[in-house]
Amino acid sequence: MTQIAIASSPLPFSLRMGSALRLSDDELYELCARNPELRIERNAEGDLIVMTPAGGASGHRNLEIVAALAVWARRDGTGAGFDSSTGFVLPNGAMRAPDAAWIVYTRLQPLSAEAKEHFIPLCPDFVVELRSPSDRLADLQAKMEEYRDHGARLGWLIDPQEQRVHVYRLGRPVEMLENPDRIEGDPELPGLVLDLKRIWAPL
Repeated sequence: MTQIAIASSPLPFSLRMGSALRLSDDELYELCARNPELRIERNAEGDLIVMTPAGGASGHRNLEIVAALAVWARRDGTGAGFDSSTGFVLPNGAMRAPDAAWIVYTRLQPLSAEAKEHFIPLCPDFVVELRSPSDRLADLQAKMEEYRDHGARLGWLIDPQEQRVHVYRLGRPVEMLENPDRIEGDPELPGLVLDLKRIWAPL
């Protein structure tokens, strides 16, 4: 594997790789496994994005989101939910790790057991990105468009700083909700409800 040293630098930052240094999916998986304290993604150009670990409030918010998704997924029974430690390789070669995601079982079943243990080579059907204080809104918006371009049926970009939710759906304009108390997944994920009061004031 190509040896890459990640120096102590202000996070987040991008590491431009170029075509000669582009990591394979297996090499990227090994890099992430060797640096579990970092959140690493790869964009479509092969550059690595190294992000800061979540602070306390962001971590608690993310737990609330994943817990709500997990409870709904068990009850619904048609797909599997994932937390922020899961990587997904999109058709454009990017590897993204949304804060929460869900995929219908009929798309997961054809994957081998080995594929399920590594980065999942699918774009999720549903994604959530939670903005932290270090995140640029434009970067998250671009990621949400990327998910939608590759087939995500529903996406929520939750911005606690502005108390807004940007809702992404296939074939529809982005909807922006101002300070909602809750958000629902209907019709794409019927019955999924997230209480946003616990997101706006987590601790």
